Amino acid sequence: MTKPNIDNKKILVFTGAGISAESGLQTFRDGGGLWEGCDVMEVASPGGWAKDPGHVLSFYNSRRMEAAQAQPNAAHLAVATLEKKYEVMVVTQNVDDLHERAGSTRVIHVHGQLNFARSCVDETLIYPIGDKPIHLGDVCEKGSQLRPHIVWFGEKIHHYDVARDFICQASRVLAVGTSLSVYPIAGLLKKARGRAEKIVLAPDIEKKPYGFNWFRGKATHLVPIITERWLSGLRVDQLK
Repeated sequence: MTKPNIDNKKILVFTGAGISAESGLQTFRDGGGLWEGCDVMEVASPGGWAKDPGHVLSFYNSRRMEAAQAQPNAAHLAVATLEKKYEVMVVTQNVDDLHERAGSTRVIHVHGQLNFARSCVDETLIYPIGDKPIHLGDVCEKGSQLRPHIVWFGEKIHHYDVARDFICQASRVLAVGTSLSVYPIAGLLKKARGRAEKIVLAPDIEKKPYGFNWFRGKATHLVPIITERWLSGLRVDQLK
């Protein structure tokens, strides 16, 4: 299959929990994160939902309120500024809406969104709920219990094909705040083109993707530097 041409106006930004952590949101996997003292399968699997839906709803109701109270940080805001000059797709593993509130207009949530609920019997029935809780007894129009619009373990991630097609055309790729350990979405970066400028910004990563420059540092400090250079038409070969 012939690969599409690289488009110098296209940038893909791939973000993980680290970028939202700098807005005060707890991560799931880091030391002190949400998984500590919590069996992940109890709150993030179809089996856990079937066993105790009330517990699952309570867990995500708390996460939803915390996300609603958090504010976009300098990294979120800097990513949004790229749209002044480029066609930007943000592909995020995060379930908050901080990118949207920062001003990004094309955001792909591969693991779902906290501020939506969906039907248990028809996954196309999705409802915006903002920061409101979901209670047992809240049902969709087909009469089934509403659940968080979150991708749980064993479920298919959202919009992978859309993200894959875009990264194959992107001239610049920036990955921020992700350990690149959550598959299958972490494999998306392997689709980036060899001639594209590619950057990973994270304290630690499981394995640096081939062809990427890796910078350690805070997203709120380094992302604005990177975006400013890209808006000026410059490459980012080193950061100080």
